[in-house]
Amino acid sequence: MIKAEWFYWLVGAVFLVMAAQMLRDHSNPKRAGTAGFWGLLGAGFVYSSWVVNGTAPAEPLGVAVLAMVCMAGFGFTGRGAVQTTTAAQRTASAARLGNKLFVPALTIPVVAMVCAVLVKHVHIGGQPLLQEGSETILGLGIGAVAALALGMVLLGERSVAVPLHAGRSMLEAMGWALLLPQLLATLGSIFQASGVGEQVGRITSAVLPAGMIHVAVVVYCVGMALFTIVMGNAFAAFPVMTAAIGWPVLIEQGGGNPPAVLAMGMLAGFCGTLCTPMAANFNIVPAALLELKDQYGPIKAQIPTAGALLVCNVVLISAFAF
Repeated sequence: MIKAEWFYWLVGAVFLVMAAQMLRDHSNPKRAGTAGFWGLLGAGFVYSSWVVNGTAPAEPLGVAVLAMVCMAGFGFTGRGAVQTTTAAQRTASAARLGNKLFVPALTIPVVAMVCAVLVKHVHIGGQPLLQEGSETILGLGIGAVAALALGMVLLGERSVAVPLHAGRSMLEAMGWALLLPQLLATLGSIFQASGVGEQVGRITSAVLPAGMIHVAVVVYCVGMALFTIVMGNAFAAFPVMTAAIGWPVLIEQGGGNPPAVLAMGMLAGFCGTLCTPMAANFNIVPAALLELKDQYGPIKAQIPTAGALLVCNVVLISAFAF
């Protein structure tokens, strides 16, 4: 049986190898801090397996996270010289390959879907081929490996060091912002455990008029968007707003259909993702990678779409969830 932790070990190993590359990169004036940051992340992926099965304490992971925050916050990470082809070489390669360039990228979702839908039913020796409950994440990992192999064949590249160096350059370009969604999603769980959702629910219940279910829908959707704007991640806002309004008001009191309310509520949160610099991976990092003159350009372009989608989500919940 292929276990999910094997995939996490592979991810950790990749980060550790890239950290070693960063440490040897003398073009990066902050190579030690950069290598330490990504090395701690890679070690965390491996060490966490023993934390989950109860054979190792969780405190070292917390210390590692705090150390990474300090490294990023105090500017101990940097970026080395990018080893890449010239613009003319990339243009010529793109013209030669054409739409074949999309094959590796499309391989990942296709393999993930096949694993989640078909391979999950495959058993060998009475055991499932993929760990039960982890078929999608394993499909993502298998798809990524397959896409890497296809990309190397497509480009005629024989050394795995080349994609590793390219990935390292991407890591250094994106920096700590790469981890922001995961950290903010964890923050949502902390808020939920600390009772923030319950307190927001009490305040909302005291303010909302009784029986005004459609007003509650507006509050839920707008609240999801606003919380996402503040926290940068809809997954962080979801447990708070759902515990406050989504479940007790819209589902239990209003009799709303749970899948419809919760799915469209999450989509309302994603409207906030389009509008916030806190969602660095989606808005700030692309502007930096594309070297846009206005780092908030993606956000400004997305605000009208976000507003229209938010209104659509309110209408859809009101029309179909009750």
